[in-house]
Amino acid sequence: MNPKSVVPKDSMSIYENFYLYICPDNIFIEPVQNTNVILNIDRVDFTTQKQTNKGQIPNESNRQQISGILGIVNLLVGPYIIVIKEKKHIGKINGHDIWQLLETDMIPLPKTKLHLNETQVQMDREYLNMVKQNLNTPYYYFSYTYDLTNTMQRLYNTSAHFVNVPICERADQRFLWNYYLLNNFNLDHQEFCVPIIHGFIAINNCILNGKEFFWTIVSRRSRNRHGPRLFKRGIDQNGNVANFVETEMIVEYNDTRSSYVQTRGSIPLYWTQYPTLKYKPAMQIAQSENHLEAANKHFNEQISIYGQQILINLIDHRGAEQELETKFRDIVILLEDNKIKYEAFDFHSECKKMRWDRLSILVNRVAHEQDNLKYFLLGSDGKLLISQKGVFRTNCVDCLDRTNVVQSLLGRRMLTIMLQKLDILNFGQKVEDQLDFESLFKSVWADHADIISIQYSGTGALKTDFTRTGKRTYNGMFRDLKNSLIRYYKNNLRDGVRQVKRISILLK
Repeated sequence: MNPKSVVPKDSMSIYENFYLYICPDNIFIEPVQNTNVILNIDRVDFTTQKQTNKGQIPNESNRQQISGILGIVNLLVGPYIIVIKEKKHIGKINGHDIWQLLETDMIPLPKTKLHLNETQVQMDREYLNMVKQNLNTPYYYFSYTYDLTNTMQRLYNTSAHFVNVPICERADQRFLWNYYLLNNFNLDHQEFCVPIIHGFIAINNCILNGKEFFWTIVSRRSRNRHGPRLFKRGIDQNGNVANFVETEMIVEYNDTRSSYVQTRGSIPLYWTQYPTLKYKPAMQIAQSENHLEAANKHFNEQISIYGQQILINLIDHRGAEQELETKFRDIVILLEDNKIKYEAFDFHSECKKMRWDRLSILVNRVAHEQDNLKYFLLGSDGKLLISQKGVFRTNCVDCLDRTNVVQSLLGRRMLTIMLQKLDILNFGQKVEDQLDFESLFKSVWADHADIISIQYSGTGALKTDFTRTGKRTYNGMFRDLKNSLIRYYKNNLRDGVRQVKRISILLK
């Protein structure tokens, strides 16, 4: 355990900027910070060697600047190396620079495509575009010195050996989105390799009561059971669920650091909703699968990582969603685990006729559990003051719209507690009463909803008018209708081709 800092000083640092030289027989990569070393990639046998720079790079070689290597993907022509071409600085977490990936470049290692016929050349070009499409899906993030795959609490609870392991190796594999790309690369050269996460990060410098602090949201999408919305539902045999997202809210003030974690993920049963021409395709629960065994695997992992699980299920208790709600409830009962509590809240029924103020019923109902699970707090002297003992695992059908609304409300309640503990807010003051900050809070959570939704469904989120304004509006309903129709078109008529033919950066 590191008593002074959430993140210890790294003995396995990553270079931040490089010069790339593409030559007829080799590709050379030279760190700007250390020109005594070069990475030499042979374009004939594709081997990679780290060498002392003794002038191997031809003088006439053109050079371009890059910001790191994401790894290698193997297509028909052969391996392509994927490099970071452009990045954007978005702020700091615990003093570490955080970057957003803006643009990549894919450089073929083979010197020629003459070994391919015309059809193969066309297919290689199509696969290349698919990889680029994945990398252009907003947003990927990275840091050269901070492990973005792990929460502050997990980083604190590490061993002394942790600091000697390269970031790419010690990362939480669930959220390391270039895991397979890096495995295709030479793992001995990890100081050249940048681990990336997919999701959402917002870092804001805020002032309340004259006290300056940083408020940050980090959401990490799991690379397991990823895929387009209607093609990836439910659970797999390893206990992975579709659209699993870990969301961490961080507050940094006067050298103290605190965080609060929530999760979301598809209902952990074997169920499908394959697209048809119907607006809402039928949901089908598999009859021959062992739901209990898969759910047990899922929750064993969740408990081992996060502790106690409060399951908030927001789906309907009648109609098409009723069978899923009943089956989920029954499985939780069969698990017989006192670390799991099931909370069902029929979102649409409770909030019908635009009575979204009734969401306070749910927040008040689970307030006691939220207080007991607590949050993570590290004092300015590095002393652990509070540990989070469990999480709310929230779901609806997509784990997008209803889920984000409820997560934002739970996050706001806990943020009030955290800010009062740090003496940023006075006793009795609440986040929702601080008008400027409340406006920022709502805007960030609405942006968060849109980005996570785009990544899974291809459109912005529904119900964000409530998240942004605190009220459900007719304009918001019309916006939801528009996004729903776009989802229908994309998910029913376009995602099938993408799912069948996709060459994702996650391919094994």
